[in-house]
Amino acid sequence: MTVDNVLAIDQGTSGTKALVVCPERGLLGAGYAAVTPSYGPGGSVEQDPAQLLDSVLTAGRQALVEAGEPVAAIGLANQGETVLAWDRADGTPLTPAIGWQDRRAEGICQELAEHAARLTGVTGLPLDPYFAAPKLAWLRRHRTRAGVVTTTDAWLVHQLTGAFVTDASTASRTMLLDLDTATWSAEAISRFGLDGEQLPEVVDGAGQFGWTTAFGAELPLTGLLVDQQAALLAEACLDPGDTKCTYGTGAFVLANAGSPARRSGSGLVACIAWQLAGQPVYCLDGQVYTVGSAVRWLVELGVLSGADDLDRLAATVPDAGSVSFVPAFAGLAAPSWRGDVRAAITGLGLDTGPGQLVRALCEGIAAQVVELTDAMAADLGRPIGRLRVDGGLTRSRILMQTQADLLQCPVEVYASPDATALGVAAVARLGLSGGDDLAAALSPAPPAAVYEPAISADAAASRLAGHRDALAQLTGQRS
Repeated sequence: MTVDNVLAIDQGTSGTKALVVCPERGLLGAGYAAVTPSYGPGGSVEQDPAQLLDSVLTAGRQALVEAGEPVAAIGLANQGETVLAWDRADGTPLTPAIGWQDRRAEGICQELAEHAARLTGVTGLPLDPYFAAPKLAWLRRHRTRAGVVTTTDAWLVHQLTGAFVTDASTASRTMLLDLDTATWSAEAISRFGLDGEQLPEVVDGAGQFGWTTAFGAELPLTGLLVDQQAALLAEACLDPGDTKCTYGTGAFVLANAGSPARRSGSGLVACIAWQLAGQPVYCLDGQVYTVGSAVRWLVELGVLSGADDLDRLAATVPDAGSVSFVPAFAGLAAPSWRGDVRAAITGLGLDTGPGQLVRALCEGIAAQVVELTDAMAADLGRPIGRLRVDGGLTRSRILMQTQADLLQCPVEVYASPDATALGVAAVARLGLSGGDDLAAALSPAPPAAVYEPAISADAAASRLAGHRDALAQLTGQRS
């Protein structure tokens, strides 16, 4: 019997999910292991590399035990912009992993401000601490000159197989890759003071990247993708203009931009969606840094008992009343790129209760997603006709309905909560077979739910105007 099951591992910010997936029978087994970021002063966000690796091994082994069947290959998705220094000789971490939300490289970005336009032109990325290169430079300046500095995927792959590689989609999130050639840019490397650094080989998303016995029998690692691009793939966003949003720790909106590479004129990120057989497909990307983490903040304050409590509390009131909530706890990302801005709640009154706060948060999240889709429509020259969505917060009916109302288009909830893992399963399957037919590697299913707009375009415009007024006050700009 031919075994075509794959073990797909999604190493994320708050945990690692692993699935054993069969192309015909679907999900056979799943595993999960939590990871705990630590938050400190100055915008510090760190993770323990040993915990990241242990979570990959634990989740993967759990999934295999639950499946009770062998797999033929492994795929690995990663956080993207989280970095660390490590000893290439033996793989020992030399620093904590610096999380993608970490803001301590802000000073390095300020020093390079005069080169920002040129760096964006080369790499497609705005100059911001969100991306890997400023954090890599910060590590070299403030932590260690020893070893190599890379994104976490290169370290995890090395731990599993001994290979020293990163896939093109992840490399395009570093601000060190030439977007047009999909090769490391000597100019960008030099600007960040990283001359002479050993950088991993940039590889396709599907291929043979090494072998590992970490999960039992020796298995090939055949799929690599950054997390949000893996979700874009899983949701079959294969044509230019196809758009998805993942609601996790943050909200991440990506639109397939086809080929060749295009730069954004609207403040969005331009990067590689995936590369197969040396041919990159590009995407436009926008981020809301704090979404699930904003919900967690309300939980820690005692307003919510958990994310599953969102709809219960929101249903206690008809609307947010006069309350506006801009959830910029870690600054504003695309399209404004204001790392100095912080969250604000306005319009509070003595009659404001938990329900209005939750409604206002849902509306604030949805309004920021609309900002991103509007920017994508401007760059692509067409409005989006629907938004495909995934992630834990898609379980909130009120958030999803609010999103459809403000977008004024259908919102389609992906059939599985595990889009990222299923996306990397598809490229792992291609790496195993040597094929390049993405559509054939996917296992599409009807949406779990579809939300249609329930308010008029005028009502949506009015609610969005209120959000823009709150944002203008926060940024010191006139709306």
